[in-house]
Amino acid sequence: MIAAHHAGLQDGLFNENGRLDKALAYLPGVELAAQGDGLVLPDRLEAPKNFTPCQNEMGFQFALLIRMLLSCLVDADRSAAAAFDDGIEGEPAMPGATMEALLDELQGWIGRQTYEPSDLNQLRRDIFTHVSAQAEQPRGIFTLTVPTGGGKTLTSLAFALAHAKVCDLDRVIVVIPFTSIIEQTAAVYRTALGPLADQVLEHHSSFDMSEETTSMDAQIGPDRLKLSMANWDRPIIVTTAVQFFESLFSDRPSRCRKLHAIARSVVVLDEAQTMPLHLLRPCVAALKELQRNYRTSVVLCTATQPALNAPLKGSDAGFKGGFEHVTELAPDVPGLFDRLRRVTVRDIGMQDDAALADHLGRREQALCIVNQRAHARDLFTTIADLPGARHLSTCMHAAHRARVLGEIRADLRANRPCRVVATSLVEAGVDLDFPLVLRASAGLDQIAQAAGRCNREGRRAAVESDVLVFKAATYDVVQSLRKNAETGAEILRGHAGDPFSPDAMRAFFDLLYWRSQDGQVDGLDKHRILAS
Repeated sequence: MIAAHHAGLQDGLFNENGRLDKALAYLPGVELAAQGDGLVLPDRLEAPKNFTPCQNEMGFQFALLIRMLLSCLVDADRSAAAAFDDGIEGEPAMPGATMEALLDELQGWIGRQTYEPSDLNQLRRDIFTHVSAQAEQPRGIFTLTVPTGGGKTLTSLAFALAHAKVCDLDRVIVVIPFTSIIEQTAAVYRTALGPLADQVLEHHSSFDMSEETTSMDAQIGPDRLKLSMANWDRPIIVTTAVQFFESLFSDRPSRCRKLHAIARSVVVLDEAQTMPLHLLRPCVAALKELQRNYRTSVVLCTATQPALNAPLKGSDAGFKGGFEHVTELAPDVPGLFDRLRRVTVRDIGMQDDAALADHLGRREQALCIVNQRAHARDLFTTIADLPGARHLSTCMHAAHRARVLGEIRADLRANRPCRVVATSLVEAGVDLDFPLVLRASAGLDQIAQAAGRCNREGRRAAVESDVLVFKAATYDVVQSLRKNAETGAEILRGHAGDPFSPDAMRAFFDLLYWRSQDGQVDGLDKHRILAS
């Protein structure tokens, strides 16, 4: 770690060209040890005091421990150097609000809101109350399985703040897969926290630092903000899954610097089903180790909960190396899905762009989600002359995307024509409500997320709110998503009456992991999965 805090960690197992040996040779302790004085390196690495070892994961545990300790060293070194350059005695401190103060502000804001009386809003309040009451539980692994539109954004934050307060934890880290959701989520948090809005730190590639420092100039300058992004010293962090997981496995000092901030925190993994299939093992292992040895609670928050529980004793089904002793926070999950069923799903088979344009033209308001940016561009060109035609893609700059989303929401509220062609960036967590959604072939989890943009507020009957799944005639599913799409189609056929139920979603993930053919699910039989 001393050798690595400028140049990065060397791989001791594959010590090519003796780089690690050369680095260690410069350490004063090693030189003194050769003279019988100073630091003596142990022959064997022992687990630290109060460290819980896991028999089959010791190598992984030590690898993460090394990164955590490197994080402490890098942050201390750079913070002290910055303080010295600025002529400050000690390290610069960022005054942070307590979990109690943040929770009081959030609860006060929620109590002041007025919502139109409806069964959906009452159900959201019931979910919020029930989940918040679970905060007294000891640290652990939790799931929050609530259908789209059930109010997960503020419910998960309220639980995390209350749980952090009870368990004496330092911060809440909300991990989100897409920048489009981060921008929306951080804005909701800041609105709800009012005078404590500056306690929310966004850390992602689309973050506009100039806008942030201007709006918060009285509290924080650009240098202080850069430091906060480097070491995550705010009580609420909103970041991407890429930033979070790549940092956990990085060998670079700058990326590792923030890792010690994850200890003693509540990690809310939003849209947990989006973790890439080929990286599930290490991602799950990292989350388990954070909970096991770094005083961290983990909340897997989604409407489409991935089947990541370890096999039960005596059972042949489960995710190898998965989570154990998982606690569900939501009340009566199957009942919630029954009560929040708001759409009718149909497979309409092969569709070319002319047929898709016809579907969009026959409805004043409709959303079509496709798998490729090139397809979104071509289809938009086909419908560009229709009233209210708009295009959304990850190619857009964040400011452009935010402006278009604002225009779409304004059209929907005013009941004006609004026909949108988009990539998958809109399907998870983006607050839109269309009477018709078309979705290109995809995994069942993605189809369910897309369906969350249809009849989101429950103002229409389910039979009047169509989600049409189609296979694009011109653009085939990309290779990386083909297995998901094929599995989704198979489960959709077998669970046509209720394709988004917890049983259907569990069958989807079980079959998807079985098809991955890398031993992630042991002993599963395809026909038994489908029969379930």
